[in-house]
Amino acid sequence: MKNSVFDIKRPHFPVLVTLVSIIVVGLIGIPFGDSRFIVYAIFLELVYVSLAILVAKGYRKPLYVCILIAIIIIVGNSFVSAHINRIMTLSRPLNTMVLIVGGYLLQGLLVYTSAMALRISNKSKSGTQ
Repeated sequence: MKNSVFDIKRPHFPVLVTLVSIIVVGLIGIPFGDSRFIVYAIFLELVYVSLAILVAKGYRKPLYVCILIAIIIIVGNSFVSAHINRIMTLSRPLNTMVLIVGGYLLQGLLVYTSAMALRISNKSKSGTQ
């Protein structure tokens, strides 16, 4: 099973696991979100699925896209007053948990795992360890 998508020793594997986690949390959260934004939510899910496929194939450039999108999501969530209010009041607990887990924790983890995969990939590419 050499060079398998599910090879834990590959530097891209933690990124793939994080992306799949974001997809699952997103699928859970879509029905609880605002129906006005369902098209954007589905589009974002498709972006994450596409990134997961590209990362699973071992491409490096999608890792940069993962970092960029995750930062945009974190910053965007931080400036939406409805999100801030929901987090501060816990008015809709399930929606709030999905927001915190999917919009902050997993996005932060995506930045970290993508950066680490790039770092490991660059080290192995240059031949230094």
